[in-house]
Amino acid sequence: METISENICFGGTQGVYKHASTATNCDMTFAVFLPTEARDGPVPVLWFLSGLTCTHENAMTKAGAQAWAAEQGIALVFPDTSPRGDGVPNDDAYDLGQGAGFYIDATEAPWSEHFKMWSYIATELPALLGENFPLDMDRQSITGHSMGGHGALTLAMSLPGRFRSVSAFAPICNPTASDWGRKQFAAYWGDEANWGPHDATLLMQDGGFDGPMLIDTGTDDQFWDLLGTTALAAAMTDARQNGLLRLQKGYDHSYFFISTFMEDHVSFHAEALWA
Repeated sequence: METISENICFGGTQGVYKHASTATNCDMTFAVFLPTEARDGPVPVLWFLSGLTCTHENAMTKAGAQAWAAEQGIALVFPDTSPRGDGVPNDDAYDLGQGAGFYIDATEAPWSEHFKMWSYIATELPALLGENFPLDMDRQSITGHSMGGHGALTLAMSLPGRFRSVSAFAPICNPTASDWGRKQFAAYWGDEANWGPHDATLLMQDGGFDGPMLIDTGTDDQFWDLLGTTALAAAMTDARQNGLLRLQKGYDHSYFFISTFMEDHVSFHAEALWA
């Protein structure tokens, strides 16, 4: 593992690191914020999965999460959204290829050699973090934005017991019924019969999440028709999910929206992590 940078931040350390990934068969970059408490021993972990076109850097610099994480004494992990590099396949469209990993494992050429983001986030990166940072991997929670909200919800519901809480900002909730999902799933997995249950609405219908859930979406989100918020809301109601889905009047899909409600989300997760 290579240290790219480390900076003092709210009394803790904001670091950026790179390593050779066996899951994605390329170098991967990620960021970790450690609060002051990490100097004395392992601290709980909150993952932030970013959306389409983003890297590890977008949320790290725009979401304003470090201030609230420092206040709560929890670490933040900001992974990249896809494999990258000259040998990694890409597409001219912004919503396919590099920057659009969708947190799934591709099985179709040319994507299958590198696009294994489910394995990377669910298995490889947690093991690396546990070995190299003072993190309490028995106390994890997860959040994300848009495509990353899709990833956060599907990981949380598919890995029972892994995460103590899950939240999302304007998540893609029903990708099997959206152009933000059907296009990518067809490219990465081929025939629809191979897609599997990587859909938050379908997972909610199949049992939901075994902990508290918080979702915020803006009423003026410019991608509202692609998100499938109403489908997930209905599924949450039917499943009697322990959760809160809030429609924030006038907010859009941007990091201005995310930063406005980041304190709420960090506090929500801190309550579960320190319980």
